[in-house]
Amino acid sequence: MALIILDRDGVINEDSDAYVKSLEEWIPIPGSIDAIARLSQAGHQVAIATNQSGLGRGLFPQSALDAMHQRLNQLVTSAGGCIAYIAYCPHAPEAGCQCRKPATGLIEQIEEVLGVSARGSYLVGDSLRDLQAGVSKGALPVLVRTGKGERTLGKGDPLLEQALVYDSLDAFTTDLLAKERL
Repeated sequence: MALIILDRDGVINEDSDAYVKSLEEWIPIPGSIDAIARLSQAGHQVAIATNQSGLGRGLFPQSALDAMHQRLNQLVTSAGGCIAYIAYCPHAPEAGCQCRKPATGLIEQIEEVLGVSARGSYLVGDSLRDLQAGVSKGALPVLVRTGKGERTLGKGDPLLEQALVYDSLDAFTTDLLAKERL
């Protein structure tokens, strides 16, 4: 079963420079829930690796993050899919932890919990730090234009030359599943 690792904010749900702090602010990007369900139905293990520094900054409580992830899981389950695991970093950037992307701790946590390697998997994100974390663990980088994706493309980083670029998670999923059927 192939692993696909997704960033959350900007890939699955709308992002905000002011942070997504509550269930009311957590708004799925059109097509993203269905995309996760289709990946799952096609036999992929879908995991999420998300920096949630709003916790470490005191912008929202753990209960708010739990409610967002519960809603995400409910929506994906209702669409006929499954999220294998959600790994998140609760630390502020200055904490110097090993889990905040671009560090690889979240991906290592996913590998350990699911008993799989990220090498050769896809990591779908909207920022350089997402792609850097994935490439460091041997994952194939996929940049979506949603969230901060357009801004990331404008940075012209050399890493972007090896990334697959799609308009959205839904567009990536449609292309990947079409190629797998060939």
